[in-house]
Amino acid sequence: MLYPSIDSLMTKIDSKYSLVSVAAKRARKLQIDAKPQLDKYVSHKNVGKALEEIHADELHYRLGEVPQGEELE
Repeated sequence: MLYPSIDSLMTKIDSKYSLVSVAAKRARKLQIDAKPQLDKYVSHKNVGKALEEIHADELHYRLGEVPQGEELE
């Protein structure tokens, strides 16, 4: 069984795409020696560590806003 499970992670972030994007960005930062946010990790790999941080509510994301006057096409 994988830890944390995809079901528990989906309660933290609303879509799988956002989950993958946030975890990948954090994993890259961890690879470049970013400060760990948890005291102990189950996983040895950076992507697993990022997912554990999301599960522990230590890692969040926010949606960017479109500047006024610009529209998405």
